[in-house]
Amino acid sequence: MEKLDAFKDFVKNNPGLIKHVKSNEMTWQKFYEIYDLYGADDNIWKPYIGNQTSQVRNAAAATTGALGINEILNWFKSVDVDTVQSGINNVQRVLGVLQDFT
Repeated sequence: MEKLDAFKDFVKNNPGLIKHVKSNEMTWQKFYEIYDLYGADDNIWKPYIGNQTSQVRNAAAATTGALGINEILNWFKSVDVDTVQSGINNVQRVLGVLQDFT
């Protein structure tokens, strides 16, 4: 468990990893395996962590609630249209049943 706790601390100190998991480029399992094999200080992390300046800028934007156009577009790309349509159909059915009662 010590290694897992150390990995959690590593992720907290490097929030850029979250972006790679959310965009389905990597999984937490793969990141943990890399951490287990190479440790926290290896050069293998450079593509995933990036530079500290962009992380600070991204953290500041996140705390102010500002969303960039790229984040909005990525969110729309990740929306499953079939699930949304199914949800809308279910709401329409419920409203139809409620209208029948009234």
